[in-house]
Amino acid sequence: MAKEGRPVGTRAVARGANLSSPSVAFRHLQKLEALGLIMKNDYGDFVLKEKANITGHVWVGKNLLPRLLLYSFFFVGAFGAEIAVVISGFLQGAVMETNFLFLTAMTAAAMILFLVEAVSLRRKTTARCVKDDAPKNNAKSTK
Repeated sequence: MAKEGRPVGTRAVARGANLSSPSVAFRHLQKLEALGLIMKNDYGDFVLKEKANITGHVWVGKNLLPRLLLYSFFFVGAFGAEIAVVISGFLQGAVMETNFLFLTAMTAAAMILFLVEAVSLRRKTTARCVKDDAPKNNAKSTK
């Protein structure tokens, strides 16, 4: 619903969330309605009342991103600035101090760690949603 920016029906939610049927989507929508996050309009479609605050995530426009990803972007910028200083110093023939090179290496390590953790969190969150919504295999025994 947040990505659409308009009222959506149960079938659209079922398709968008890869749910097994509209009835599963309707049950989830009922839970969200009970929590006060969405409401039904006069046409029976559901409208987003407010975006939920999810621990470790932040809303950027209509997208929910892991907060660690934003931290990684900060370190990408810092690392880019440090690399520009190193290249500029190299072209001018200046000798770089060991402390600055160590700082650049630590910035690169922080950038990589935050990026890996953000991608890992995103995959876990996505996998959990898909696993929760997967149809249950009810094995029926035959006699």
